Amino acid sequence: MGPNTTLVLLSSDLLLGAAIGGVGTVVSAPLALGALGFTGAGIAAGSIATKIMSAAAVANGGGVAAGSLVATLQSVGAAGISTSASAAVGVIGSIVGAALSLI
Repeated sequence: MGPNTTLVLLSSDLLLGAAIGGVGTVVSAPLALGALGFTGAGIAAGSIATKIMSAAAVANGGGVAAGSLVATLQSVGAAGISTSASAAVGVIGSIVGAALSLI
């Protein structure tokens, strides 16, 4: 095996890692939000999302601030992830997947 063969193998591993990471995060993000309790019907009672929302409300003096992490997650859970947000999640997943493929 020469240096060119090693480069091709490294490139293949990076591409595969990036593809798996990108697709995996885009598919799993809505599932993870639902599992946390951020659902289409709102925040599920007794879920982790209720605890996060409660902590945010206490920290903000009794209400959840518009544009905060909790408000954004609630919005995404109710309406789904936008195309641009899905693309951003996919890019981040691809970067992480490519990095992990080097290990």
